[in-house]
Parts: sequence; structure tokens; C-alpha cells
Amino acid sequence: MSKKNVTSRRAVIQASLGAGLGLAGLSSLFIAGGLRPKKEITPESEPIKEGDTFVIAQGPDKGKPVTLDTLPLGGPFVLAWPMDPKTKVVKSGERNNLSMIIRFNPDEYDAETKKNSDQGVIVYSAICTHLGCTVSDWLADQKIFLCPCHKGLYDPRQGAKVVGGPPPRPLPMLVTKVSGGKVVAGSGFLSPVGPVGALARNKAQV
Repeated sequence: MSKKNVTSRRAVIQASLGAGLGLAGLSSLFIAGGLRPKKEITPESEPIKEGDTFVIAQGPDKGKPVTLDTLPLGGPFVLAWPMDPKTKVVKSGERNNLSMIIRFNPDEYDAETKKNSDQGVIVYSAICTHLGCTVSDWLADQKIFLCPCHKGLYDPRQGAKVVGGPPPRPLPMLVTKVSGGKVVAGSGFLSPVGPVGALARNKAQV
């Protein structure tokens, strides 16, 4: 066999081995992905859905329904969890369900926020779109939400538009209804909750 033919044969074998190893590597990735446990959805961890009511998430009134009387005009906001109105299960097992509920004079809202509010009440996600911290502070003089982790600022009168700090996008809102004085979800959140893409893998838990 000529030297040229030996070299060619060796190249074909090496290429075949490389392809085989590559396919084996991909297969192991698919297998590993298949073995990854799926997140179990329980009644407490179901996402917010249309018709859910809200209960206060913390403080002495924890567990009580969020009503118009709960919400001072012009703020501050109330942190709340959604609750299935039929089963009375509070959906506090999924952190992304944590919500902020606030009430303004409807004329203070921009057009989109006003459209999704009812009687001046609007519901936003409480999960910062930067790194997933809880937006827990209120700047009363500016009427602005503040995320304490990295000083993200959101204006609730403009669809929780980012007005300061590093968040890349507004807080998600949902269509909000008021029925019998209680705050009710008219939809799920209208955009993804919290950080998205690569940031979601490193989101803070606060």
C-alpha cells in the first residue's frame, strides 16, 4: 500500500472516531437533560391565573384579602400572594407569584397602565428584572418602587418603567380587576417575570 493511501486511510479513521466521540458527547448531554428532574407543580406553586384573588403577604394582616380599603390612594403598595378563590389555596409556593398592588387616581397613569387597571388599582410583579431580588421599598416623595439590592427604580404610573438603576426592562403587570371590593387577577403576568436569559441562572434569592 502506498504511503499516500495509508495517510488517507488514517485520516478517514480519525475523522470517523472524532465524529463518533462527538455524537457520544451529544448523546450524554441529551441523557443528562432527560434525567434532570422536572419541577413539580402543586396547588401552592401554580402560576397566577385569571380569577385569582390576592391576600396580604406579610405583617399583622398577613393572609387577609387585598381590598380597596387596603390600598391608600397614591401608595404605598401592598405585597401580596394570589389565592385560588375556589380552593382558598394561597399560591405562595412559587416566588414568581409575589406581587405588588398599588392604587392611584386613574388619571395619573399612562394609557397602557390605565387600560390594565381598575378603579385605579394595578398589580405588578415584585421580582426585579435585574437579578431577581424582591422589590420591597417605596420612595414616597417620588412615588417610585425601589429594589434595595442594586437600586433599581420603577415608576408604577408608567407601567413600572425603569427610571433608574440597572434593571433592563419594566416590571410585568397583569390585567387587574376589582370585584366586590376585592382585587382580582384579570390575567396572568403580561411579560416574563424576573431576569431572563443568562441572568436567570444566577438570579438572587432575597
